[in-house]
Amino acid sequence: MQDMADLQADQTGNFLKHLAQTNPNPFLVEVDRAEGIYIWDKSGKKYMDMIAGVAVNNIGHNHPKVVQAIKDQVDKHLHVMVYGEFVQTAQVNLAKSLQQLLPDSLSCAYIVNSGTEANEGALKLAKRATGRHEIVSFKGSYHGSTHGSLSVSGNETKKAAFRPLLPGVRFINFNRIEDLEEISEKTAAVIIETVQGDAGVRIPNLDFLRALRQRCNETGALLIFDEIQCGIGRTGKNFAFEHFGIIPDILTLGKALGGGMPIGAFVSSQKLMSQLSFNPMLGHITTFGGHPVVCAAAHACLEVLQTEKWVEEAESKGQLLESLLTKHPKISEIRRIGLMFAIDMESAEQVQQVVDKCLDMGLISFWFLSHPNSFRLSPPISITKEEIQQAGEIILKALNALK
Repeated sequence: MQDMADLQADQTGNFLKHLAQTNPNPFLVEVDRAEGIYIWDKSGKKYMDMIAGVAVNNIGHNHPKVVQAIKDQVDKHLHVMVYGEFVQTAQVNLAKSLQQLLPDSLSCAYIVNSGTEANEGALKLAKRATGRHEIVSFKGSYHGSTHGSLSVSGNETKKAAFRPLLPGVRFINFNRIEDLEEISEKTAAVIIETVQGDAGVRIPNLDFLRALRQRCNETGALLIFDEIQCGIGRTGKNFAFEHFGIIPDILTLGKALGGGMPIGAFVSSQKLMSQLSFNPMLGHITTFGGHPVVCAAAHACLEVLQTEKWVEEAESKGQLLESLLTKHPKISEIRRIGLMFAIDMESAEQVQQVVDKCLDMGLISFWFLSHPNSFRLSPPISITKEEIQQAGEIILKALNALK
């Protein structure tokens, strides 16, 4: 009979052989279970999850209210019809919960399967509503890996092998007001991460966002805020745009919205969204979008965020973690909003050493696709201050071990 080590080797071998890989050196943590801010592997090793599935598990792993909502919905029904035909309570409850948290102009949600699909839908909506085809995006941006989302993402290294991509896309500089003059009456939409994530947590200036909103108003271009990573409490507000008082025409969500289940949504006014239902009819369609089990989980996630104090505590918790790390001589800069961190090092090699050492010591951190000299932290916002102290100590040990 095979012992545990042999079984784990078999599982890892099958993972590498039969599941498509994204990079040559995956973490290869064999997950057994997860709860709160912790993940346990098959050997019983406990990991402090300081990345939350890359800003997904904002309320922690396996929150009991989310789990119960999933179980309750499973007992009722799973998929029954393609999106938009049947009235399903789980979908309606989620849409209503979002509407209650958002401004009146963002009252209508189209629920899809992922963040990149949300961005694809938002781009289509903008073209349909304006009759224009040009899209303006920003250098350093990341909006997803499907063709349309990749087309409006700024990392050319990740795009080159897949060209030709979507035509009519222009890139301007983030936080440079003079570049906004390139937005014109030909522009269907400007898409921007409210806080740039993959570029290494780049926070916009208020004057820049105000000028962007004004320029879109002047030209008739629709303004899309991508909050797939920075939304749902991550920055210390339900939505990052609340920090600036600037409201988009279209908002895209994903990642943390599902409480650990796969989801995306693009949200706009009912007037704008209705244009996907004619000329042509079925202007955007999805089979599994709005899946009732996922919607039930997302509705429960939003309820948890409204009943706990985690969103309002995210900034003070972020300040605490920053204060523990900021004076270390190996760190050149920390950029942060709420519990969304980019920590700059001297080189990508040092970043890799820190990430690897943290993993050895039972803490999960990660890197950025487009900013290799930084490692990222995005712990569940449910993390306690005691757990932040523990995490800080582990990260400092990893930094002290740098060669």
